Amino acid sequence: MLITFHSKGSNDITMFGDIAQQLIHMMGFCETVPGAIREEDIARALTNLKDGINKAKQENKQSGITADSTIEPNPLDADLDDDEFEPEISLSVRAMPLITLLESAVNEKSYIMWE
Repeated sequence: MLITFHSKGSNDITMFGDIAQQLIHMMGFCETVPGAIREEDIARALTNLKDGINKAKQENKQSGITADSTIEPNPLDADLDDDEFEPEISLSVRAMPLITLLESAVNEKSYIMWE
């Protein structure tokens, strides 16, 4: 499933559903699709999302996982070509377009919807 975020004055952002729902939850809203954040709640959602990302980074740091860690291929997957190995993209990187959309919505005094 894909989820697309819309806001007046900004380009749409489309994400995989599981990641989008995780970010929506971090913002403090119900993950149901479709959904929306009212103009007066955007600043709080942005703060919640940034706090959630920072908390996740701290938890990963404490467990020894960092966003900059190099992921080593599994030796059992030796028959895979290098082109087939894809490192995991951190949640903070995936959240950047949504953070930009939220910041734009704050400046534009707009709402955000997703479907």
